[in-house]
Amino acid sequence: MRSGISLREDFDGEGLRRLARQTKNAAQARRLLALASIYDGASRPDASRLGNVTLQIVRDWVMRFNARSRRPDQW
Repeated sequence: MRSGISLREDFDGEGLRRLARQTKNAAQARRLLALASIYDGASRPDASRLGNVTLQIVRDWVMRFNARSRRPDQW
């Protein structure tokens, strides 16, 4: 089985959960929580269930998250 695209190393699951609690945007919180679960070792299918999206969407979120500057709170 292939491994997923790695998440950037300058964040962790707890940091993303903290940002998810601070945001007023529900869609952003959902994205951050799904990515936090991946940081914590969850599988991509688990993250897609948590975010209520397909695996392709999770892949897209990872790609966008990795490409962004150091401020995911504006993601």
